[in-house]
Amino acid sequence: MPKHSRHLLRGLGLVCALALGATACGGSDDDSSSQKQASASDLQATLKKGGTVTVWAWEPTLKQVAADFEKKYPKVDIKLVNAGTGNDQYKALQNAISAKKGVPDVAQIEYYALSQYALTKSVSDLKPYGADKLDGSYSPGPWNSVQAGGGIYGLPMDSGPMALFYNKKVFDKYKIAVPTTWDEYVEAARKLHKADPKAYITSDVGDAGMTTSLLWQAGSHPYKVDGTKVGIDLTDTGAKKYTDTWQKLIDEKLLSPVAGWSDDWYKGLGDGTIATLPIGAWMPANFASGVKNAAGDWRVAPLPQWDKGMNASAENGGSSLALPTLGKNKELAYAFVKYANSGAGVQTRIENGAFPATTKDLDSKAFQETPFPYFGGQKANKIFADSAKSVPTGWKYLPYQVYANSIFNDTVGKAYISGTKLADGLKSWQDASAKYGNEQGFDVED
Repeated sequence: MPKHSRHLLRGLGLVCALALGATACGGSDDDSSSQKQASASDLQATLKKGGTVTVWAWEPTLKQVAADFEKKYPKVDIKLVNAGTGNDQYKALQNAISAKKGVPDVAQIEYYALSQYALTKSVSDLKPYGADKLDGSYSPGPWNSVQAGGGIYGLPMDSGPMALFYNKKVFDKYKIAVPTTWDEYVEAARKLHKADPKAYITSDVGDAGMTTSLLWQAGSHPYKVDGTKVGIDLTDTGAKKYTDTWQKLIDEKLLSPVAGWSDDWYKGLGDGTIATLPIGAWMPANFASGVKNAAGDWRVAPLPQWDKGMNASAENGGSSLALPTLGKNKELAYAFVKYANSGAGVQTRIENGAFPATTKDLDSKAFQETPFPYFGGQKANKIFADSAKSVPTGWKYLPYQVYANSIFNDTVGKAYISGTKLADGLKSWQDASAKYGNEQGFDVED
């Protein structure tokens, strides 16, 4: 292993220690390019032979997928474990990798976190199992997000193409037109708050995921990653579009100060004091379960554009299923992942409320014609599917995005609670992220 790689892996141990609460990343020096290629017949033989596959995931629809898989392949036992959601699971996973004990065969890893695992070889390249043959079968955002350095390190499980969820009842009451641009969105925010000082266009107290999604849509490319070489620029033209517009909402106090996913947030969505949400296509189930009293009030529209006449969206959220390098039963594990994320399991998950990343399902008439009773019978999947096709390609996350997101509120977040300008907050985030990356052995330019 080259000297700089050894230094990098030691540094990434600290990345994981600080960002994920573990002592080291661990992983393997194995080069997946030297692995034997697994053919379709190899996978079928593995399924026939059977065995146990341990899957760490919090996504609820996998429970039915696992049961169906076991029924189809009676000699296979899928042990589905909820080791926690998001960062909680990552902490447990990193601890297991560090100890080289208890590592699962399959792990759910969100797109923004996957590159960190790929860089340290903590997850396996899936090309030897035939994952490259799935090129073209997923929407651009998720497929781009599972690739790094020429490898494919997970199969997309779902996606979060963005849309604008808006309270039609409130918009009709105050005769507000549904905004098609972000400038119109600011005007709608002004009109709404003037008509009802207790009502806001949306809530935002500073969120890394939402910010990076809006930067993505604006055409910003803040992160460049080439192995250990990293570039960070949160001041480009796309970023300026975002900061110039969002600063108006902050300065004019047009954003609700209610934190997302809190009880008050759900209450605001229900009583009309939070009138829109620009968010991922996975949100409908949360409306149906958490804002029952507003059923029929809400609708879905395309995400407003930064420039009139443009048609760009972005991804917000979403996960892959990956194979930790220290896991066992690789071929059997991949067979399950392929079934869940590319095979019959996809339809099962859709029927249970998941939003797919597979183009054939996004394009299907049955999917697009599905009415949403909560949204007054609106066929919202048409909007979501169009959004998925409109995600700009080329977006990358940092190989330590988990850590970078953890310091968002200490940098960009200040713009929401003090006189700090949003652009200055982004520059502060850039500087802090670059400093940290260099400390961990990356070659970072900003």
